[in-house]
Amino acid sequence: METAEFLQTLDREGRLLAAAADAAGTDAKVPTCPEWQVRDLLRHTGAVHRWAAGYLTEGGDARRPFGDLPELDGAELVAWYRDSHRLLVDALAAAPADLVCWTFLPAPSPSPLAFWARRQAHETTVHRYDAEAARGGTASPVARDFAVDGIDELLRGFHARSRSRLRTEEPRVLRVRALHAGADGTDGADTVWTMRLSAEPAVTVRNTAGEVDEAGEVGEAEAELSGPADELYLALWNRKPVPSVRGDHALAELWREKGGV
Repeated sequence: METAEFLQTLDREGRLLAAAADAAGTDAKVPTCPEWQVRDLLRHTGAVHRWAAGYLTEGGDARRPFGDLPELDGAELVAWYRDSHRLLVDALAAAPADLVCWTFLPAPSPSPLAFWARRQAHETTVHRYDAEAARGGTASPVARDFAVDGIDELLRGFHARSRSRLRTEEPRVLRVRALHAGADGTDGADTVWTMRLSAEPAVTVRNTAGEVDEAGEVGEAEAELSGPADELYLALWNRKPVPSVRGDHALAELWREKGGV
């Protein structure tokens, strides 16, 4: 996906998040984040937007601390979130293509600008889902190609970091399969990742072979997590159950316990 596509997604998802939060009310519980109410969701996501915007507008190769969370609530907090989102969108739109600034994932990106557009689009989409869960009703869809990209960022980016807790004492192999992830919206070849787990950060390869037989065996992998890309995306961010698990279910439980970032 191109940076402009991520920016369009970020713009849309932030607007949806604000609308859902406004409809739910800031006192509402967030069922996908049980320790949060909507006010916590808005404060967190708005602070992340402002933190990211700072890199885009000021540059610099050092990590910056988050700013203080606002004491606002109710309609004023929703308005503050909308301002935070707009600040980020505008900063991305105005940033030069050759921007130099700090980033935090090892997965390659064409530039820091592409990194922040991608990361904030996914950050906002997941938290939009949280806001809509608090509001109730039907959640907005997640586009197939975008979901595949988000799974890739999670597996090959976040879980390649030294701080990832997705570790095993003995080497294990976990496969993740997004079903029928055709780029043109029609059924096509699955997108498959193979994660080699150990006491070190996971090593993940995309588009590796691996068939599931009638007995539920998954080739060289000991377990496979699979489902439509949009459902799998939310499941791997621990927002929904994994649609399908084959092989050793203990590895799916390991993901639930250790896969959070």
